[in-house]
Amino acid sequence: MSVKILIIVPAFNEGANIERTLREILAQPVPVKVLVINDGSVDGTAEIAERVGAKVVNLPFNLGIGGAVQAGYRYAFENDFDVAVQVDGDGQHDPVYLAQLIAPVLQGEAQMCVGSRFLEHKEGFQSSYVRRVGIGFFHFLIRVLTGLKVTDPTSGFRACGRKLIEFFAHYYPLDFPEPEAIVVVRRMGAKVVEVPVKMRARKAGKSSIGKLKSVYYMVKVTLAILLHMIKDRKAYK
Repeated sequence: MSVKILIIVPAFNEGANIERTLREILAQPVPVKVLVINDGSVDGTAEIAERVGAKVVNLPFNLGIGGAVQAGYRYAFENDFDVAVQVDGDGQHDPVYLAQLIAPVLQGEAQMCVGSRFLEHKEGFQSSYVRRVGIGFFHFLIRVLTGLKVTDPTSGFRACGRKLIEFFAHYYPLDFPEPEAIVVVRRMGAKVVEVPVKMRARKAGKSSIGKLKSVYYMVKVTLAILLHMIKDRKAYK
């Protein structure tokens, strides 16, 4: 029986980046279905994605990254996919690493595999100084609270198996969700691993998370993580 793999591409006004991203995904030897979650874009993102050949789900308004990704997991769950992979629509995630990212999940070694820019590669896009401070902080926080060492906890380049697809279809963190999602997975008792990848700077547009928002999200996500740590583990079953 063939394995069903879904690539979830959340996209908000990524008209300048989405075609390249999708063509790179479709050029990989890994057989996948590609789903673009058009998160209320007004710049032709959806039309470009459809022209390239991706399935597009149009959200009625901008839900943000968490809501868009959850919509993708909902689609994966309802359509019985075995693996779901998150790939940002801005071109920062290089699809050449898809096979390495998916392998630990397919082989049963982990339920989540995260692509880390810090495991081996010193070259490639390492993010801004402010974001690197946040990455280091969440790396430390997650390790202290859960014992799990994740070098790149804010990386949205990740693959999940069936158990997490089902869970995330019903619950997924909203703002700046990546570190919180890792803690949720840990509370579920599921295994998380990392594989080395190289990230790239976006070719066009800019991130919606500036310096002030980065500080706000650090505080907000920290509180959310602490709440998860005091929740009854039965809530994650």
